[in-house]
Amino acid sequence: MGIQITSGYTPFTTETVVQFLEYHKLLDRTAPVHVKEIGDGNLNYVFHVQHKKTGQSWIVKQALPYAKVVGESWPLTLDRSRIESEALKQAHALVPDFSPIVYLHDSEKAATVMEDLSTYTILRKGLIEGRIYPELARNVGTYLAHTLFFTSDYGLGSANKKELAKRFSNPDLCGITESLVFSDPFYNAESNAFTEELRADVESLWEDDDFLTEVASLKHSFLTKGEALIHGDLHTGSLFVTESSTKIIDPEFAFYGPAGFDIGAFIANIALSILSQEAHRSEEEKEGYLAYLFGVTTEVWNVFESTFRSLWADHLSEDNRYSRGYLDALLQSIFVDSIGFSGCKIIRRTIGLAHVEEIETITDPKVKLAVEKKALTLGKKLILDRKNITSIEQYIKAIKEVI
Repeated sequence: MGIQITSGYTPFTTETVVQFLEYHKLLDRTAPVHVKEIGDGNLNYVFHVQHKKTGQSWIVKQALPYAKVVGESWPLTLDRSRIESEALKQAHALVPDFSPIVYLHDSEKAATVMEDLSTYTILRKGLIEGRIYPELARNVGTYLAHTLFFTSDYGLGSANKKELAKRFSNPDLCGITESLVFSDPFYNAESNAFTEELRADVESLWEDDDFLTEVASLKHSFLTKGEALIHGDLHTGSLFVTESSTKIIDPEFAFYGPAGFDIGAFIANIALSILSQEAHRSEEEKEGYLAYLFGVTTEVWNVFESTFRSLWADHLSEDNRYSRGYLDALLQSIFVDSIGFSGCKIIRRTIGLAHVEEIETITDPKVKLAVEKKALTLGKKLILDRKNITSIEQYIKAIKEVI
Protein backbone atom coordinates (compact mmCIF):
# COMPACT_ATOMS: atom_id res chain seq x y z
CA MET A 1 0.00 0.00 0.00
CA GLY A 2 1.43 3.37 -1.03
CA ILE A 3 1.84 6.46 1.08
CA GLN A 4 -1.44 8.17 1.99
CA ILE A 5 -2.03 11.87 2.55
CA THR A 6 -4.92 13.66 4.17
CA SER A 7 -7.60 14.69 1.69
CA GLY A 8 -8.56 18.33 1.32
CA TYR A 9 -6.44 21.42 1.76
CA THR A 10 -4.07 21.77 4.71
CA PRO A 11 -0.89 23.87 4.85
CA PHE A 12 2.24 21.76 4.49
CA THR A 13 4.80 21.18 7.20
CA THR A 14 8.35 20.01 6.59
CA GLU A 15 7.07 16.46 7.20
CA THR A 16 3.86 16.51 5.17
CA VAL A 17 5.53 18.10 2.15
CA VAL A 18 7.77 15.02 1.95
CA GLN A 19 4.72 12.78 2.20
CA PHE A 20 3.16 14.80 -0.61
CA LEU A 21 6.14 14.13 -2.89
CA GLU A 22 6.08 10.43 -1.96
CA TYR A 23 2.34 10.25 -2.70
CA HIS A 24 2.93 11.66 -6.17
CA LYS A 25 5.80 9.21 -6.74
CA LEU A 26 8.38 11.93 -7.20
CA LEU A 27 10.30 10.83 -4.14
CA ASP A 28 11.14 7.32 -2.95
CA ARG A 29 12.43 7.92 0.54
CA THR A 30 14.97 5.12 0.76
CA ALA A 31 17.42 7.54 2.37
CA PRO A 32 17.03 10.66 4.50
CA VAL A 33 15.84 13.87 2.90
CA HIS A 34 16.72 17.43 3.73
CA VAL A 35 13.73 19.80 3.92
CA LYS A 36 13.81 23.54 4.45
CA GLU A 37 11.07 26.16 4.33
CA ILE A 38 12.66 28.90 2.23
CA GLY A 39 9.79 31.20 1.30
CA ASP A 40 10.17 34.87 2.15
CA GLY A 41 7.21 36.08 0.11
CA ASN A 42 3.89 37.43 1.26
CA LEU A 43 1.44 34.90 -0.13
CA ASN A 44 2.87 31.36 -0.07
CA TYR A 45 4.90 28.63 1.55
CA VAL A 46 7.98 27.48 -0.40
CA PHE A 47 9.92 24.32 0.49
CA HIS A 48 13.24 23.00 -0.76
CA VAL A 49 13.39 19.20 -0.60
CA GLN A 50 16.54 17.23 -1.42
CA HIS A 51 17.12 13.49 -1.42
CA LYS A 52 20.41 13.05 0.44
CA LYS A 53 21.37 9.84 -1.35
CA THR A 54 20.69 10.81 -4.97
CA GLY A 55 21.01 14.58 -4.65
CA GLN A 56 17.75 15.00 -6.55
CA SER A 57 15.84 18.08 -5.39
CA TRP A 58 12.56 19.88 -5.83
CA ILE A 59 10.89 23.18 -5.02
CA VAL A 60 7.35 22.87 -3.67
CA LYS A 61 5.29 26.04 -3.61
CA GLN A 62 1.94 26.03 -1.82
CA ALA A 63 -0.55 28.87 -1.84
CA LEU A 64 -2.07 30.02 1.43
CA PRO A 65 -5.76 30.97 1.60
CA TYR A 66 -4.79 34.44 2.81
CA ALA A 67 -2.04 37.01 2.40
CA LYS A 68 0.76 35.93 4.74
CA VAL A 69 1.96 39.52 5.11
CA VAL A 70 -1.40 40.55 6.62
CA GLY A 71 -2.96 37.38 7.97
CA GLU A 72 -6.32 35.65 7.71
CA SER A 73 -8.15 39.00 7.54
CA TRP A 74 -7.02 39.21 3.89
CA PRO A 75 -8.44 36.03 2.26
CA LEU A 76 -7.23 34.95 -1.18
CA THR A 77 -8.36 32.26 -3.60
CA LEU A 78 -6.26 29.11 -3.79
CA ASP A 79 -6.94 29.00 -7.54
CA ARG A 80 -4.01 31.38 -7.98
CA SER A 81 -1.79 28.32 -7.55
CA ARG A 82 -3.34 26.77 -10.66
CA ILE A 83 -2.94 30.05 -12.53
CA GLU A 84 0.72 30.25 -11.59
CA SER A 85 1.35 26.64 -12.63
CA GLU A 86 -0.39 27.10 -15.98
CA ALA A 87 1.41 30.40 -16.62
CA LEU A 88 4.76 28.71 -15.95
CA LYS A 89 3.86 25.90 -18.34
CA GLN A 90 2.72 28.38 -20.96
CA ALA A 91 5.99 30.32 -20.70
CA HIS A 92 8.04 27.13 -20.74
CA ALA A 93 6.33 26.02 -23.94
CA LEU A 94 7.24 29.34 -25.58
CA VAL A 95 10.67 30.06 -24.06
CA PRO A 96 11.89 26.93 -22.25
CA ASP A 97 15.31 28.43 -21.55
CA PHE A 98 13.81 31.18 -19.40
CA SER A 99 11.17 29.35 -17.34
CA PRO A 100 11.54 26.57 -14.74
CA ILE A 101 10.18 23.10 -15.39
CA VAL A 102 6.88 22.30 -13.65
CA TYR A 103 6.76 18.63 -12.60
CA LEU A 104 3.20 18.60 -11.30
CA HIS A 105 0.39 20.69 -9.91
CA ASP A 106 -2.10 19.48 -7.27
CA SER A 107 -5.19 21.70 -7.24
CA GLU A 108 -6.58 20.22 -4.02
CA LYS A 109 -3.40 21.07 -2.12
CA ALA A 110 -2.86 24.30 -4.11
CA ALA A 111 0.72 23.13 -4.60
CA THR A 112 3.16 23.09 -7.51
CA VAL A 113 6.36 21.07 -7.72
CA MET A 114 9.00 22.62 -9.93
CA GLU A 115 12.65 22.67 -10.89
CA ASP A 116 15.11 23.54 -8.15
CA LEU A 117 16.99 26.74 -9.00
CA SER A 118 19.08 26.86 -5.83
CA THR A 119 22.29 27.31 -7.80
CA TYR A 120 20.90 30.58 -9.19
CA THR A 121 20.85 34.00 -7.50
CA ILE A 122 17.79 36.21 -7.09
CA LEU A 123 18.45 39.10 -9.46
CA ARG A 124 17.64 41.78 -6.89
CA LYS A 125 20.27 40.44 -4.51
CA GLY A 126 22.82 40.12 -7.30
CA LEU A 127 22.29 43.74 -8.33
CA ILE A 128 22.65 44.93 -4.74
CA GLU A 129 25.99 43.10 -4.62
CA GLY A 130 27.08 44.78 -7.85
CA ARG A 131 27.20 41.67 -10.02
CA ILE A 132 27.07 41.82 -13.80
CA TYR A 133 24.96 39.38 -15.81
CA PRO A 134 25.99 39.65 -19.47
CA GLU A 135 23.00 37.73 -20.87
CA LEU A 136 20.31 39.20 -18.60
CA ALA A 137 18.93 41.92 -20.88
CA ARG A 138 18.91 39.75 -24.00
CA ASN A 139 17.18 36.95 -22.11
CA VAL A 140 14.52 39.19 -20.56
CA GLY A 141 13.85 40.99 -23.84
CA THR A 142 13.47 37.66 -25.64
CA TYR A 143 11.17 36.30 -22.93
CA LEU A 144 8.97 39.40 -23.11
CA ALA A 145 8.71 39.35 -26.89
CA HIS A 146 7.75 35.69 -27.12
CA THR A 147 5.34 35.56 -24.19
CA LEU A 148 3.58 38.79 -25.14
CA PHE A 149 3.40 38.15 -28.90
CA PHE A 150 2.36 34.50 -28.84
CA THR A 151 -0.43 35.05 -26.29
CA SER A 152 -1.84 38.08 -28.15
CA ASP A 153 -4.46 38.26 -30.90
CA TYR A 154 -1.62 38.76 -33.37
CA GLY A 155 0.38 35.67 -32.48
CA LEU A 156 -2.35 33.33 -31.28
CA GLY A 157 -5.36 34.37 -33.33
CA SER A 158 -8.40 36.05 -31.83
CA ALA A 159 -10.49 32.93 -31.11
CA ASN A 160 -7.58 31.00 -29.57
CA LYS A 161 -6.64 33.99 -27.47
CA LYS A 162 -10.17 34.24 -26.07
CA GLU A 163 -10.10 30.55 -25.17
CA LEU A 164 -6.76 30.94 -23.37
CA ALA A 165 -7.95 34.06 -21.55
CA LYS A 166 -10.77 32.05 -19.92
CA ARG A 167 -8.19 30.12 -17.89
CA PHE A 168 -6.52 33.24 -16.53
CA SER A 169 -9.28 35.21 -14.85
CA ASN A 170 -7.46 36.30 -11.69
CA PRO A 171 -9.62 38.82 -9.79
CA ASP A 172 -8.04 38.41 -6.34
CA LEU A 173 -4.48 39.03 -7.46
CA CYS A 174 -5.52 41.72 -9.94
CA GLY A 175 -7.32 43.39 -7.04
CA ILE A 176 -4.05 43.52 -5.11
CA THR A 177 -2.29 45.19 -8.04
CA GLU A 178 -5.16 47.61 -8.60
CA SER A 179 -4.99 48.68 -4.95
CA LEU A 180 -1.26 48.65 -4.27
CA VAL A 181 -0.02 50.02 -7.62
CA PHE A 182 -2.82 52.23 -8.92
CA SER A 183 -4.89 53.36 -5.92
CA ASP A 184 -3.40 53.32 -2.43
CA PRO A 185 -0.16 55.24 -3.10
CA PHE A 186 -2.16 58.13 -4.51
CA TYR A 187 -4.22 58.94 -1.43
CA ASN A 188 -3.89 58.58 2.32
CA ALA A 189 -4.53 54.82 2.37
CA GLU A 190 -3.94 52.78 5.51
CA SER A 191 -1.63 50.36 3.66
CA ASN A 192 0.87 53.08 2.73
CA ALA A 193 4.22 53.16 4.52
CA PHE A 194 6.85 55.82 4.01
CA THR A 195 9.49 57.86 5.76
CA GLU A 196 7.78 60.66 7.68
CA GLU A 197 10.24 63.22 6.30
CA LEU A 198 8.84 62.37 2.88
CA ARG A 199 5.30 63.43 3.81
CA ALA A 200 5.37 66.86 2.16
CA ASP A 201 6.46 65.31 -1.14
CA VAL A 202 3.82 62.59 -0.86
CA GLU A 203 1.03 65.02 -0.04
CA SER A 204 2.09 67.13 -3.00
CA LEU A 205 1.38 64.14 -5.24
CA TRP A 206 -1.99 63.56 -3.58
CA GLU A 207 -3.00 67.16 -4.26
CA ASP A 208 -1.91 67.32 -7.92
CA ASP A 209 -5.11 66.79 -9.93
CA ASP A 210 -3.38 66.70 -13.32
CA PHE A 211 -1.01 64.02 -12.07
CA LEU A 212 -3.81 61.97 -10.49
CA THR A 213 -5.76 62.13 -13.75
CA GLU A 214 -2.83 60.54 -15.58
CA VAL A 215 -2.59 57.83 -12.91
CA ALA A 216 -6.31 57.17 -13.40
CA SER A 217 -5.70 56.81 -17.13
CA LEU A 218 -2.99 54.23 -16.51
CA LYS A 219 -5.23 52.37 -14.08
CA HIS A 220 -7.95 52.34 -16.76
CA SER A 221 -5.48 50.74 -19.17
CA PHE A 222 -4.59 48.09 -16.60
CA LEU A 223 -8.28 47.36 -16.01
CA THR A 224 -9.35 47.21 -19.63
CA LYS A 225 -6.46 46.30 -21.96
CA GLY A 226 -6.47 42.53 -22.34
CA GLU A 227 -3.66 42.48 -24.89
CA ALA A 228 -1.63 39.46 -23.80
CA LEU A 229 -1.07 36.98 -21.01
CA ILE A 230 1.23 38.95 -18.73
CA HIS A 231 3.37 37.79 -15.82
CA GLY A 232 1.82 40.53 -13.69
CA ASP A 233 4.63 40.95 -11.14
CA LEU A 234 7.87 41.03 -13.09
CA HIS A 235 10.21 42.67 -10.58
CA THR A 236 13.85 41.78 -9.97
CA GLY A 237 12.84 39.44 -7.14
CA SER A 238 10.98 37.30 -9.70
CA LEU A 239 14.09 36.39 -11.67
CA PHE A 240 16.73 33.79 -10.88
CA VAL A 241 20.01 34.38 -12.69
CA THR A 242 23.51 33.15 -13.36
CA GLU A 243 26.04 34.82 -15.63
CA SER A 244 24.60 32.96 -18.62
CA SER A 245 21.08 31.91 -17.64
CA THR A 246 17.83 33.59 -16.62
CA LYS A 247 14.72 31.93 -15.17
CA ILE A 248 11.54 33.91 -14.58
CA ILE A 249 9.39 32.66 -11.71
CA ASP A 250 6.32 33.53 -9.62
CA PRO A 251 3.67 34.41 -12.25
CA GLU A 252 0.78 33.99 -9.81
CA PHE A 253 -0.43 37.48 -10.77
CA ALA A 254 -0.75 36.35 -14.41
CA PHE A 255 -3.82 37.49 -16.34
CA TYR A 256 -4.76 39.01 -19.67
CA GLY A 257 -3.61 42.60 -19.34
CA PRO A 258 -1.67 45.39 -21.08
CA ALA A 259 1.52 44.20 -22.78
CA GLY A 260 3.44 47.18 -21.42
CA PHE A 261 2.86 46.24 -17.80
CA ASP A 262 5.55 43.55 -17.58
CA ILE A 263 8.05 45.71 -19.43
CA GLY A 264 7.27 48.69 -17.19
CA ALA A 265 7.59 46.60 -14.03
CA PHE A 266 11.02 45.31 -15.00
CA ILE A 267 12.52 48.63 -16.07
CA ALA A 268 11.03 50.30 -12.98
CA ASN A 269 12.93 47.92 -10.74
CA ILE A 270 16.12 48.52 -12.67
CA ALA A 271 15.49 52.27 -12.23
CA LEU A 272 15.13 51.78 -8.46
CA SER A 273 18.44 49.93 -8.49
CA ILE A 274 19.99 52.84 -10.42
CA LEU A 275 18.69 55.37 -7.88
CA SER A 276 20.09 53.36 -4.97
CA GLN A 277 23.63 53.03 -6.35
CA GLU A 278 25.00 55.99 -4.42
CA ALA A 279 24.36 54.02 -1.22
CA HIS A 280 25.81 50.70 -2.39
CA ARG A 281 28.82 51.58 -4.57
CA SER A 282 31.92 53.64 -4.02
CA GLU A 283 32.39 56.63 -6.33
CA GLU A 284 34.95 54.62 -8.29
CA GLU A 285 32.54 51.69 -8.76
CA LYS A 286 29.35 53.67 -9.29
CA GLU A 287 29.99 55.06 -12.76
CA GLY A 288 30.74 51.68 -14.29
CA TYR A 289 27.82 49.95 -12.63
CA LEU A 290 25.38 52.69 -13.62
CA ALA A 291 26.55 52.26 -17.20
CA TYR A 292 25.77 48.54 -16.91
CA LEU A 293 22.26 49.17 -15.51
CA PHE A 294 21.47 51.78 -18.15
CA GLY A 295 22.67 49.26 -20.72
CA VAL A 296 20.35 46.58 -19.33
CA THR A 297 17.38 48.93 -19.63
CA THR A 298 18.24 49.92 -23.19
CA GLU A 299 18.95 46.39 -24.35
CA VAL A 300 15.79 44.91 -22.81
CA TRP A 301 13.61 47.25 -24.85
CA ASN A 302 15.70 46.96 -28.03
CA VAL A 303 15.74 43.15 -27.89
CA PHE A 304 12.03 43.08 -27.13
CA GLU A 305 11.22 45.38 -30.04
CA SER A 306 13.45 43.67 -32.62
CA THR A 307 12.29 40.20 -31.59
CA PHE A 308 8.62 41.25 -31.56
CA ARG A 309 9.06 42.69 -35.06
CA SER A 310 10.61 39.44 -36.24
CA LEU A 311 7.83 37.34 -34.73
CA TRP A 312 5.24 39.66 -36.30
CA ALA A 313 6.84 39.22 -39.72
CA ASP A 314 6.97 35.43 -39.48
CA HIS A 315 3.99 34.44 -37.32
CA LEU A 316 1.21 37.02 -37.63
CA SER A 317 -2.09 35.14 -37.36
CA GLU A 318 -4.14 34.73 -40.52
CA ASP A 319 -7.12 36.63 -39.11
CA ASN A 320 -4.85 39.65 -38.53
CA ARG A 321 -2.97 39.72 -41.84
CA TYR A 322 -4.68 42.95 -42.80
CA SER A 323 -3.16 44.50 -39.61
CA ARG A 324 0.41 44.15 -40.87
CA GLY A 325 0.84 47.93 -41.14
CA TYR A 326 -0.27 48.46 -37.54
CA LEU A 327 2.98 47.20 -35.98
CA ASP A 328 4.69 50.56 -35.48
CA ALA A 329 1.63 52.05 -33.80
CA LEU A 330 1.22 48.97 -31.60
CA LEU A 331 4.83 49.04 -30.43
CA GLN A 332 4.62 52.77 -29.70
CA SER A 333 1.46 52.18 -27.64
CA ILE A 334 3.21 49.40 -25.69
CA PHE A 335 6.22 51.66 -25.13
CA VAL A 336 4.14 54.58 -23.80
CA ASP A 337 2.29 52.22 -21.47
CA SER A 338 5.60 50.75 -20.29
CA ILE A 339 6.91 54.20 -19.34
CA GLY A 340 3.74 55.11 -17.44
CA PHE A 341 3.52 51.78 -15.64
CA SER A 342 7.19 52.14 -14.73
CA GLY A 343 6.38 55.44 -13.03
CA CYS A 344 3.50 53.91 -11.06
CA LYS A 345 5.70 51.01 -9.93
CA ILE A 346 8.49 53.35 -8.81
CA ILE A 347 6.08 55.41 -6.70
CA ARG A 348 4.35 52.33 -5.30
CA ARG A 349 7.67 50.86 -4.15
CA THR A 350 8.55 54.13 -2.42
CA ILE A 351 5.40 55.03 -0.49
CA GLY A 352 3.08 52.03 -0.75
CA LEU A 353 3.05 48.59 0.84
CA ALA A 354 6.13 46.41 0.18
CA HIS A 355 9.26 48.43 -0.61
CA VAL A 356 12.46 47.25 -2.30
CA GLU A 357 15.49 45.87 -0.52
CA GLU A 358 18.02 48.09 -2.29
CA ILE A 359 16.43 51.18 -0.77
CA GLU A 360 15.26 49.72 2.54
CA THR A 361 18.81 48.56 3.37
CA ILE A 362 20.31 52.05 3.04
CA THR A 363 21.60 52.74 6.54
CA ASP A 364 22.19 56.49 6.29
CA PRO A 365 18.77 58.17 6.81
CA LYS A 366 19.76 61.25 4.82
CA VAL A 367 20.92 59.21 1.84
CA LYS A 368 17.80 57.03 2.01
CA LEU A 369 15.53 60.08 2.09
CA ALA A 370 17.38 61.63 -0.85
CA VAL A 371 16.95 58.42 -2.88
CA GLU A 372 13.24 58.24 -2.01
CA LYS A 373 12.72 61.87 -3.07
CA LYS A 374 14.40 61.13 -6.38
CA ALA A 375 12.17 58.09 -6.83
CA LEU A 376 9.02 60.18 -6.38
CA THR A 377 10.34 62.84 -8.74
CA LEU A 378 11.18 60.25 -11.38
CA GLY A 379 7.91 58.35 -11.01
CA LYS A 380 5.87 61.53 -11.41
CA LYS A 381 7.94 62.64 -14.41
CA LEU A 382 7.48 59.33 -16.19
CA ILE A 383 3.73 59.31 -15.63
CA LEU A 384 3.20 62.90 -16.77
CA ASP A 385 5.65 62.88 -19.70
CA ARG A 386 5.17 59.32 -20.96
CA LYS A 387 3.59 60.40 -24.25
CA ASN A 388 6.53 62.69 -24.97
CA ILE A 389 9.16 60.04 -24.18
CA THR A 390 9.34 58.36 -27.56
CA SER A 391 12.48 56.24 -27.29
CA ILE A 392 14.33 54.19 -24.73
CA GLU A 393 17.18 56.72 -24.96
CA GLN A 394 14.78 59.46 -23.83
CA TYR A 395 13.67 57.23 -20.93
CA ILE A 396 17.32 56.88 -19.88
CA LYS A 397 17.74 60.63 -20.19
CA ALA A 398 14.77 61.16 -17.86
CA ILE A 399 16.43 58.99 -15.21
CA LYS A 400 19.78 60.76 -15.61
CA GLU A 401 18.08 64.13 -15.13
CA VAL A 402 16.88 62.97 -11.71
CA ILE A 403 20.03 61.31 -10.39
